[in-house]
Amino acid sequence: MDSIILAGGCFWCLEAVYRELRGVESAVSGYIAGKVINPTYKQVCTGTTGHAEAIKVTFDPEQISLRDLLAVFFASHDPTTMNRQGNDIGTQYRSGVFYTRADQREIVKEVIADLNASAYWPQPIVTEVTAASTFYPAEDYHQDYFANNPNQPYCMVVVAGKVNKVRQLFADRVRLNVNA
Repeated sequence: MDSIILAGGCFWCLEAVYRELRGVESAVSGYIAGKVINPTYKQVCTGTTGHAEAIKVTFDPEQISLRDLLAVFFASHDPTTMNRQGNDIGTQYRSGVFYTRADQREIVKEVIADLNASAYWPQPIVTEVTAASTFYPAEDYHQDYFANNPNQPYCMVVVAGKVNKVRQLFADRVRLNVNA
């Protein structure tokens, strides 16, 4: 198993997307890259702790490559806006890849360069690429939030939209049984 930490706005969205991918063992919502030890959601929401909402993805590289994980990441959020995803505004919603091994950094940089060269996004990618620091899992009620709260308005509009987009774009990577 391998792992990488990804930040792309609200962690509920990314966690729901990655939970569906074949080869992903787990996607844990949490916080990274801030100055407060064991931050709470309430603290991170103030935008003053320096943390990003993120997910720690544990995956089997024999079933899904890091490049494939990154393709999903860059398609499931807007990596060209600084500290913002839709109506979620603040440093806690920044785009970031926090690598757990040095060779991951090179792959991330190559993927970003390829996307910028292809003009997939109309603006340059501003995703932070940094070595992972301490990852703090979010409170229990944030884990599997979309699965547990599908009728919550934010989930119905924002999270479901991202999940459906990934299901369409990466149908060959989505599990037939999401709970598997």
